[in-house]
Amino acid sequence: MNGLSSEQIAIRDTAARYARDQIQPWHEADESQGRFRREVVAEMGALGFWGALVPETYDGTGTGFLSAILITEEIAKVSPAYAGHMITQSVAVAGTILSHGSEQQKRQYIPALIAGRTIGCFAATEPNVGSDVAAIGATALENSDDFVLNGTKSWITNAPVADLALVFARTAPRRSGISCFLVDLHQTRGVTVRETEKLGQRCAKVGEIFFEDTHLPKSALIGKQGKGFSTLMDLLGNTRLFAAARALGLASTCLHASLEYAKTRSQFGVPIGNHQLIQAQLAEMYVTEQAARTFIYKVARDKDLGTDSPMDVSAAKYFACEAAVRAAEKAMRIYGAYGYSMEYPIQRYLRDAQAMVITEGCSNIQQLIIARHLLKA
Repeated sequence: MNGLSSEQIAIRDTAARYARDQIQPWHEADESQGRFRREVVAEMGALGFWGALVPETYDGTGTGFLSAILITEEIAKVSPAYAGHMITQSVAVAGTILSHGSEQQKRQYIPALIAGRTIGCFAATEPNVGSDVAAIGATALENSDDFVLNGTKSWITNAPVADLALVFARTAPRRSGISCFLVDLHQTRGVTVRETEKLGQRCAKVGEIFFEDTHLPKSALIGKQGKGFSTLMDLLGNTRLFAAARALGLASTCLHASLEYAKTRSQFGVPIGNHQLIQAQLAEMYVTEQAARTFIYKVARDKDLGTDSPMDVSAAKYFACEAAVRAAEKAMRIYGAYGYSMEYPIQRYLRDAQAMVITEGCSNIQQLIIARHLLKA
């Protein structure tokens, strides 16, 4: 199926089995309570899930982007919230350290991140800076001995539970003046975190991080000073594909839940799946899901070969995330009043889907990226 190797099929099946057996039994109750289980991140780390993009030198498995996408998709079928840790543990934080960090930083941080012993987050968004990341206002002024970080980061996934933050701040007034730093959120003075309540994916914690005269050693700098903007663009060029994989997992769940309901729910003396308008909605959900999967897997394979393009990443992210919203809306309509009730998880699917089109660059930004590449061609 989809040209997967036997190793990739085994990885996919392991992730599916873990999600079904270890997350699904308690997930809906935890979502309603907004509970995060740190041990789940560690369990998935022990299974090697977070190490797919990391070479064995740093305790990873090095199985590649497609394997990591398969894991993300399967976990997202049960929990988009926990599937998001592929981004925070592996793709964004460990991946950035792997690509831009020093050897000491790689050995110090990557093994703990991919094992789930350390919870990571990356902090670029600010109260007045979302899509326009070049306008980052947090500052990290250099002294003879250290950097002094000041500013506020908002809507940061994992902030309330994270140990380590990848923080983007301005070290000079121009666009090229953004730099990237590693911050220990527990051991560094001048750091305050506040949780933010949100609509969906409530097992994933989100919050604000306040930095007030936070002194960072020179060793906290990732890569070269002033190169943080390009580092952030590299990061987003990877995280967006995994946002697409999360959306794909959710869209797949919406389809299969709708199919089961259409077979068992009767109206006018027959299962509702016998009615053509229901069939049309199911058909559209299936076609869209398959198209998204084909596109995402293709881009993942391109990344494994080093031949991917930013336009294709944005296109996959845009298509899959919009598809997840449409799939959740159709599931709600197929379930009718039961979909609107808190008794069934359809309402949660609809809430979870709304984040897909916002995070890792909203749909409008992805459209702009696609169009600009097309116009340059």
